[in-house]
Amino acid sequence: MSEQTDQREARGVPGTVDELMSLLATCADVWDMPDRSGDPVDILDHDRQCAELLRRYHPEDEELQIAGLVHDIGHLLAPGDDAGHGRTGAAAVRELLGARVARLVELHVVAKRYLAATDSQHTAGLSASSKRTLVTQGGPMTKAEAAAFEADPEFAAALALRRADDSGKVVGLAVAPLESWRPVIERVAAQPRP
Repeated sequence: MSEQTDQREARGVPGTVDELMSLLATCADVWDMPDRSGDPVDILDHDRQCAELLRRYHPEDEELQIAGLVHDIGHLLAPGDDAGHGRTGAAAVRELLGARVARLVELHVVAKRYLAATDSQHTAGLSASSKRTLVTQGGPMTKAEAAAFEADPEFAAALALRRADDSGKVVGLAVAPLESWRPVIERVAAQPRP
C-alpha cells in the first residue's frame, strides 16, 4: 500500500467503491447518537431509506440518490459531532464520489436549518432527535442566511435530500439491500471530475 492510501484509510476516507461499500455496511447497528437516544433506525437503514425516497422522486439524479445513501456516514466517522457530521461525511466521499455529492452531504444540515426557519409544518414533523440537534447545528437560519442559501445552485437538491432525510426513519421499512446500490455508486464514482 502507498503512504497516501494508508493516510486516507486512517481518516476513514474510502478510495474505492469496495471501501465505500464496507464503510456503509459498518453503519449497520450504528446509531446517530452513541447512546441510541436519537433516531429509531440505525444509520444504514436510515441512509437506505433516504436513498430509496430520492430514487423514487428523483430517478434521473443518481448523484442525489447516492448523497442520500452516504449522507450520515459522518456520524460513524465522528461519533457525537452532530454539528459537523455533514462536513465530515462530505470530506470522506469527495475524492471518490465528486464535489456535487460531497456538497449535498454537507448541505443536508444547512437545509435543515433553512426548513426550520421557513416551513413550520416541516419543523413540527421533525423527530425529537432532529429537533434536539438543530440547536447544536445553529438553529433556524436568519433571513440573510436563508436568502444566501436560496441562491445556492444546489438549493433544490439539498432540500430534496433533507426532506428524504427527515422521512427516512421508519422502523422495519423494507428497502433494497445495500449491495443493490453498487452499480449506481460505480456510475457516480466513474464520472469525470473537473
